[in-house]
Amino acid sequence: MTNILVVFDFDSTITEMDSDNWVLDEFGATDMFNRLLPTMLWNPLMDRMMKELHSQGKTIDDIVEVLKRIPMHPRIVHAIKAVHALGDVIFRCDLKIVSDANIFSIETILKHHGVRNCFSEIAANPSYVNEEGRLRIFPFHDFLTSSHGCKLICSPNMCKGSVFESIKRRSISTEENKKNDLPRRWKQ
Repeated sequence: MTNILVVFDFDSTITEMDSDNWVLDEFGATDMFNRLLPTMLWNPLMDRMMKELHSQGKTIDDIVEVLKRIPMHPRIVHAIKAVHALGDVIFRCDLKIVSDANIFSIETILKHHGVRNCFSEIAANPSYVNEEGRLRIFPFHDFLTSSHGCKLICSPNMCKGSVFESIKRRSISTEENKKNDLPRRWKQ
């Protein structure tokens, strides 16, 4: 059985727009966000915006309801389910997400559409709901203590190239090589 790895981005790929911007737009917080954007990096700014929404009385349940309404192409959920289901019939298909969105938003949206279980891994900005009920958002790579070291133009909080390399190192085919019985490494 052939192994196939499918890696999705999330914002503007699975969803039709950026999930952070969607939440801010839906709560009317875009003006404040736009005023602060020139002075802060994205993840600290989004964490700050979640603090602001919380101070205005917006709850995590309010955020969940907004995330459930984010526009998605009508066929993307069917496509994800179909590719995942093919993995049991024709080939082993491993679906992953590598995204600059945050884990809370991604998982909330995927669970709402019944496809969270289709993905074996989500590499995204960490987030959690704290004891006060506020959503906290952090960078994937802690750029405040050190750079991720990429020479390309990456956002400081996530070098998708290094994430792909990590996935590649962990992706080993179990299919027998006809020349020998050693597992083959995923080819570039």
